[in-house]
Amino acid sequence: MMKSRDAPAPDALVIENLDVAYRVRGRDRQVLKGLNLRIARREAYGLVGESGSGKSTAAFAAVRYLPRAGRVTRGRIWIDGRDLMALSPVELRQLRTQSVSMVYQDPGLALNPTLRIGRQMTEIFEVSEGLSFDAAMGRAADMLSRVQIASPGRVLASYPHEISGGMQQRVIIAMALSIIPALLILDEPTTGLDATVEADVLDLIARLRIELDASILFISHSLPVIARMCDNVGVLYAGEMIEEGPADEVLANPRHPYTAELLRCAPQFGQRKSDGRLTTIPGFQPSAGAMVDCCIFADRCALATDLCRRQAPPKVDLGGRWTRCHYPEFALEMAHKEAVCRPVDIETAQRKQPALSVRKLSKTYSVGGKKLRAVHDVTLDLWPGETLGLVGESGSGKSSLAKLLLGLASPDAGSVIELNGDALPARAARRAPAQLKALQIIFQNPGSALNASHSVRRLIGRALDMVGLRGAGRESRLQALAHAVRLSPQHLTEKPRALSGGLKQRVAIARAFAGGPKIVVCDEPTSALDLSVQAAILNLLVQLQAEQQVSYVFISHDLSVVYYLADRIAVLYLGRLMEIGPADAVFAGPHHPYTEALLSAVPLFDGAVPVRIRLNGEIPSATDLPAGCVFQTRCPRKIGPVCEQEEPPLIEAGNRHQIRCHIAAGDLRAMQSIAILR
Repeated sequence: MMKSRDAPAPDALVIENLDVAYRVRGRDRQVLKGLNLRIARREAYGLVGESGSGKSTAAFAAVRYLPRAGRVTRGRIWIDGRDLMALSPVELRQLRTQSVSMVYQDPGLALNPTLRIGRQMTEIFEVSEGLSFDAAMGRAADMLSRVQIASPGRVLASYPHEISGGMQQRVIIAMALSIIPALLILDEPTTGLDATVEADVLDLIARLRIELDASILFISHSLPVIARMCDNVGVLYAGEMIEEGPADEVLANPRHPYTAELLRCAPQFGQRKSDGRLTTIPGFQPSAGAMVDCCIFADRCALATDLCRRQAPPKVDLGGRWTRCHYPEFALEMAHKEAVCRPVDIETAQRKQPALSVRKLSKTYSVGGKKLRAVHDVTLDLWPGETLGLVGESGSGKSSLAKLLLGLASPDAGSVIELNGDALPARAARRAPAQLKALQIIFQNPGSALNASHSVRRLIGRALDMVGLRGAGRESRLQALAHAVRLSPQHLTEKPRALSGGLKQRVAIARAFAGGPKIVVCDEPTSALDLSVQAAILNLLVQLQAEQQVSYVFISHDLSVVYYLADRIAVLYLGRLMEIGPADAVFAGPHHPYTEALLSAVPLFDGAVPVRIRLNGEIPSATDLPAGCVFQTRCPRKIGPVCEQEEPPLIEAGNRHQIRCHIAAGDLRAMQSIAILR
């Protein structure tokens, strides 16, 4: 039956009473229970919740793309008015090539590394529209231009590894939008991206949504991103929707304790460790398939009563929104705890000997006969008990600097690294055992950093063996480390695959602290973690720092996290130190124009968008650096030929705050104040 011309367009996605189960060892384990969700035309709907809550399962069920062990046991799904469960395999393929597209979290895994971008993009047009290869290449180039890729021909001729992560994500978005879908599903599309790249990708999605009249299902653990991008939001917990409503209302005034706790887990922009510990949610979600007859959040809820533990809460209508809670009026009544660590008094700290000193640190590689300057002439100090935040886009030199500190790469001649006033050999292999113990690292992905075949006890024990502990002393130290990072005796018997991401990171922290380090390099240690787990790890790092006076070099692209933890902040660009100073001074301004752009890209919880400073183009290649100031090709405050001809010095901006710029600090402050007013 044909639809009437005057009939309203159907909703982009409708899910009714959906149950999904996974078959595990001969038993069905329910992971979604009674899910109801509706996304109207041109609506952006956010889906939030911890790992294991069922967000990605809901997305895969919505396109009938569940893994082999998963199946829909009850419920109905409609996409663009078509009953998904009634479609034949041929009709389902047709729907996927005409009405729905999906953008995954990791574009590197979504693209075939053995095929050029052009070959991967033309397939869409060849299959869905029957175009010739040449015609499909033309359409692919048009789509890349549409997602603001300036040189589509070069990108089409490139392999995925030859373009940046932000560029890869734009390619994936271009591919997803090539069919002009009625529904676009975005599964954590900006996790792991730099702040500026994330902001550009979000701007792109918002613009294309308007241009194409697309509806969006946006899955993310970043609540500020959800606040900015979505009209409505649903909160999933243990496979059940527990709160839903307009995004601005739910995030500003949550009416379920779980939503309120999630909001408090993330450090809000401007929050410091001296303001108090971050909220964490104790315990874990019920396991998949667990039979829970009461409130599913009761075991973790600080407000739970006997009623909550006896009876499942009803769906409470709040007028345009709803929640499942016996006491929605008390959701915001959660107590904050006192801080366990105060920011370092830098003026007092600088009267002591630095824990680490770096002078004229440089690293040059030879790539294809060209010199690649990964780090150039960096000079800085790290004081006992201090956290130095290290920020900058991908390619700025953060990880290269970390490798030099750890002895994983040798610096150029003339570079000096001192540990407690003593020269540190360039390579780790030449460092004394005490020096190796003093300088440790926590990696971004603990799953890759931990040997999957070893138990947690053995992983921590091997680190203790390497620092020379034996017998009773070794066991005592192992137990103390496990207690410090909140690992139970049961956890010590497990292997990494049986642990959550947060528990794996706790193991990695225990291993790093095995030798009683004086300095720990934290390389994006929380970027892939849920908000609650991230908060627990940050609290743990703060507590260990307060107890042991360890210093951190903390690398992150999340500026809210950096500001929360860091006493001072250093900003890198193309291996150069562009700005360094106390965290309050760097964030308050005046800023280096590059720092200004980074800060302007941070999404805020209330959905507000700061005055955006856009950077034109990508970071230049380190093998072909611009003359003069290395930032001048992208700088929004470029003042003329001096920027193109002379490298600027580090200028004083007051309060031990330095900026590498030709513009005087007072003039920068005036320019930036005017920009904020505008």
